[in-house]
Amino acid sequence: MPDHPLLALHGVSYRYLGRFPALVDVSLAVHEGEKLALLGANGCGKSTLLKVLDGLVFPDEGIYEAFGAKVTDANLEDEQFNRGFRSRVGFVFQNSDAQVFSPTVREEIAFGPLNMGLPPGVVDVRVADTLEMLDIADLADRAPYQLSGGQKKRVAIASVLVMNPDVLLFDEPTAALDPRTADWLTGLIVDLNQAGKTIVLATHDLASLDVLADRCAVFSEGHRIVAEGPPAGVLGDRSLLESVNLVGGGRAGERPLPKAWRQPAK
Repeated sequence: MPDHPLLALHGVSYRYLGRFPALVDVSLAVHEGEKLALLGANGCGKSTLLKVLDGLVFPDEGIYEAFGAKVTDANLEDEQFNRGFRSRVGFVFQNSDAQVFSPTVREEIAFGPLNMGLPPGVVDVRVADTLEMLDIADLADRAPYQLSGGQKKRVAIASVLVMNPDVLLFDEPTAALDPRTADWLTGLIVDLNQAGKTIVLATHDLASLDVLADRCAVFSEGHRIVAEGPPAGVLGDRSLLESVNLVGGGRAGERPLPKAWRQPAK
């Protein structure tokens, strides 16, 4: 791995409302060109970590650095710093409805580059290229509320890819997608990585982990990173997966039903 990571967290802690822990003393490096998966049970801190990496929330303790500079609320108020950071890091939310809000798909994809100050002619070319790349040109003039879940996901991804960021953050990218769309998105993530994009994703999809990730960071339910390693090593450690509630410890049928629930045999 390179000596200088693209993104780095040093002893980061974060509490919602100042009271409820979401991250506890998290240190993590994201290196250029890798696919990093964040694993853990619901509520362990994966999504919060992605929000920190995207500069949406800021640590209560610790330091977050991106591309060699500290990312703070004050720094992001600087227009030049903000534009540089926002152009290099893109975030695809788990819920596309939280991300897609413009009157039409075309306007949704154009929103980011226009707000970054790119000339309208350049934006038009970028939007057309992105629509074509994601095979959604036929949706360009439709309203997002008219789209299926899979189509909304493509539009949400398009609104990020149009910025051509160096780092792509995905929160549960294949959740609630039909198998065909999930396979398409998995392939897209691999293609983007092979094209030079650095990928960080939070996922429960252990079956696709060997494709989606080169390295895993495993969260405990105590909001800490308790293990790191390649997918094969993580998946092969049953006791680790059980301890962080990623797999169950028992088997179906081993726990008897209460007598009052049992039906008499016919």
